[in-house]
Amino acid sequence: MLGNCQADGIARVLSLLLPDARVTLVPLAGLGRDHATLARLRDHLTPFDHVFSQFFPEGFVAGGNVHALARNDPRIRLYPTILFPAFHPDMVHVGDVGALSATRLVHSPMGPYHSAIALCAYLEGRTVNETLALFRDDVFAHLGYYDAWSEASAYLLGSARDIAFPLDAELARWARRGCFMHVLNHPKVFVLADLARRLAREAGLAPLDLAAEDYLADDLVADAVWPLYPEIARRYGLAGTTHFKPKERGGASTILLDRKAFVAGSFAAYARHPMEALVCPRVAAWRGAPAVRAMFS
Repeated sequence: MLGNCQADGIARVLSLLLPDARVTLVPLAGLGRDHATLARLRDHLTPFDHVFSQFFPEGFVAGGNVHALARNDPRIRLYPTILFPAFHPDMVHVGDVGALSATRLVHSPMGPYHSAIALCAYLEGRTVNETLALFRDDVFAHLGYYDAWSEASAYLLGSARDIAFPLDAELARWARRGCFMHVLNHPKVFVLADLARRLAREAGLAPLDLAAEDYLADDLVADAVWPLYPEIARRYGLAGTTHFKPKERGGASTILLDRKAFVAGSFAAYARHPMEALVCPRVAAWRGAPAVRAMFS
């Protein structure tokens, strides 16, 4: 099982549903460190009957990307990376996203996750209280936040079809369960369970017929959890909140930040960086569009 933070949950589900199988996780973040080259990675995978992998580009390991790894190897099955920002359209990364390393990203109180509204307001010289006033329905509408569902679903379904792993039925099922993401790239455990069950069945295996989420903890809930803003929640017929949960640290009690604490903490984090380090393509585009920039002035 090769993949990012989602792969850990899928591997745990596979271990539950296939109790006689040996499931080994190979984190993408450690490919270069642990295996160095594509040839060495292939050697490591030799003993396994099935290899399930998310996409990884060139740069993770010397010698090529996942398609080079899969060439002439029928054991390798690609599965989708779940990215779905429709519930959290305000969420962005800041910093050198193209470096493929979280260490090159600027961190907020929510780790590598930021509010585009808060960042833009900071760069425009707004105060914390002035920024809080921007979290409202007409601003969300003007920024396109209410169009996020169609864009997110088109991207997810299209990228899944590209690797012959269509998710149309799964997305419809997940949507009926409400908000199925903790943040834009962290699905809830029942989503990962669906992927694991399908990988097992399509590989010709016989997973146990049970709901894995009834037996396994949702480990990603210990990481950051972004709120489903009430204005956005209403569009989906769901309950919303304005409380942010940072990643839990070393067994400490769970901490919740209200919106003011989050924005103030974000501003304090930005102040520790030069302006040129606060790079975000979306915010740069907003600041280059007079009609949008006017909302922040």
